[in-house]
Amino acid sequence: MSRVGKAPITVPAKVTVTVDKGNLVKVAGPKGALSQQFDPDMQIEIENGAIQVKRPTDQREHRAQHGLTRALLNNMVTGVTTGFTRRLEIVGVGYKAEKRGNNLILSVGKNHTVEITPPSKEISFEVDKDGRGFTISGVDKVEVGELAATIRRVRPPEPYAGKGIRYAGEYVRQKAGKTGKTGKK
Repeated sequence: MSRVGKAPITVPAKVTVTVDKGNLVKVAGPKGALSQQFDPDMQIEIENGAIQVKRPTDQREHRAQHGLTRALLNNMVTGVTTGFTRRLEIVGVGYKAEKRGNNLILSVGKNHTVEITPPSKEISFEVDKDGRGFTISGVDKVEVGELAATIRRVRPPEPYAGKGIRYAGEYVRQKAGKTGKTGKK
């Protein structure tokens, strides 16, 4: 039995979970609402304030779907209660970020500014006062992570001086330049 799949998901008091026909699960909470279609073979049951996921057989496909379904349901419940955040940092002389309306404006060494529009109304940006760091917040873990990866691709950290956009706490390995010196001072 899957260790992840058999663990029950506790549903907080402010969260409502409904399972429709065909395993369409809708989760609503203080931060927003999410819905997702799951494999119709999986048995999703709500009892005593907890969600339990069960699989019909021990076939390979059902074992794989068991843990995945439970993890996705847990992310939905966590998203509508506390939400998800991803922090990014900008390193480089003259590189900065600013918030204009709901959009994020990046000045990262290109001959134009890059404007990032949030893909949904649940996603929000928060920029530090110095413009060197910003946070992406939202209820959908996948959406927040995808947007963070897309923003990082605008100017990924380069290995010689370390300039670019990186995740908070990300280690960028420095290469020696032509003279054999490292990029650090």
